[in-house]
Amino acid sequence: MVSLSSPFTRCCCYYYSYYNYNKFYNRSTSTLPLHILSHHNNHDKPSHHQITRREIVLRSIEMAVLGAIFKFSGKKPDYLGVQKNTPSLSLCPATNNCISTSENGSDLIHYAPPWNYNPEGGRRKKTVSREDAMEELLQVIKSSKPDKYTPRIVEKRDDYVHVEYESPILGIVDDVEFWFPPGNKPIVEYRSASRLGNFDFDVNRKRIKALRLELEKKGWASEDSI
Repeated sequence: MVSLSSPFTRCCCYYYSYYNYNKFYNRSTSTLPLHILSHHNNHDKPSHHQITRREIVLRSIEMAVLGAIFKFSGKKPDYLGVQKNTPSLSLCPATNNCISTSENGSDLIHYAPPWNYNPEGGRRKKTVSREDAMEELLQVIKSSKPDKYTPRIVEKRDDYVHVEYESPILGIVDDVEFWFPPGNKPIVEYRSASRLGNFDFDVNRKRIKALRLELEKKGWASEDSI
């Protein structure tokens, strides 16, 4: 069974959104790959056979062709980075495909607690510096691929990291940011958001959780568990 949070499912959502858009406005879909058109023509006929692995592979290839044509990577938002007026990461849009430590704790859809890399009572025998914590974070980012998304570090400063996570199908890109605020507190803020769509099947929240679990092995902790 294909997971609702899988890249394939997200790609299907983008594809069917495009198909329904053309159908509503009576636009031609003749520019789409022939295999995709044939699948839609067959949808009108009842089918009782189970989808084979070969069909899944073929449809995945078709999705990749769509991604190359319509560039589902999306445009990089111009509001990323540490905000100047009130130093913090950006808030989330109204869509359900973003989480941020900058949100109000009462917003259960968008809020996520920051991380602490020197938690009191944690498993560390001695505290680490901000520089060492940054290296631990980079190691986890480079060595893990949550939900099979490929990470690419596109910007790195002493206190900030911007990572683009690209899906294996269609090349959907999510932007993930990490920020070490100034001060003595060993805190890391973060924001994870999809560039396209209105919902993400909790992909962003699951990604952050997967990264946190790896960091916990190094002694980190979530602020809500301290």
